[in-house]
Amino acid sequence: MAALTPLLKARGLKRHFGGVKAVDGVGLDLGPTGVHALIGPNGAGKSTLVGLLSGRITADAGIIEFAGRDITRLPAHARVRLGIAYTFQVTSIYPRLSVEDNVTLAVRHPSGDVTTAARAALARVGLDIHARQIAGDLSYGHQRLLELAMGLALTPRLLILDEPTQGLAAGEIAGFSALVRDVARDASVLLIEHNMDVVMDLADRITVLDFGRVLASGTPDAIRKDRAVQAAYLGA
Repeated sequence: MAALTPLLKARGLKRHFGGVKAVDGVGLDLGPTGVHALIGPNGAGKSTLVGLLSGRITADAGIIEFAGRDITRLPAHARVRLGIAYTFQVTSIYPRLSVEDNVTLAVRHPSGDVTTAARAALARVGLDIHARQIAGDLSYGHQRLLELAMGLALTPRLLILDEPTQGLAAGEIAGFSALVRDVARDASVLLIEHNMDVVMDLADRITVLDFGRVLASGTPDAIRKDRAVQAAYLGA
């Protein structure tokens, strides 16, 4: 069976900040569906790589292709229109607006039916009953779900989740994991996550960064057994 053509393909990505090689020749393939986790120690270059993929940081070198198109120099807002959605490590909601208004502001829906798209996204994450509530009054876990709804309302082909379980209770993590599995049936999910139980449970493939370079990439089982990864990150 032939391998699926990657939805996103990155080759030779570099971004240096002075003498710091935050990302130093990274390559990455993301399939059209499924969950690909990005892990590594603090300072490994994960946030910089995500910035490069989302268009929030400009690459010094390398190429990024999305659905066969070169997007290396495309700004972030243009990548969103192509189907790349990104949720932040720290919640970025509008705390004084209603839950529904938060999602409505995020939507650039091709049908023009913004309200329908917003309500569908809220229902998908279980926040439809809170649609009229002020976003800042939500619990932290619900605020994280609201940000996820803001991403889902864009009907993304690629959803980038940056530390989405940070601050969530165990029960909230279980619900989040079920939601990600559902999303990954029809879209590609790039998961940046420190919770290794979540990573090993959700990921189809894992890429490990260390000092701005790819240390290893493979299935969860292969990554778990990789001695270089154990020494650098897993602590085994």
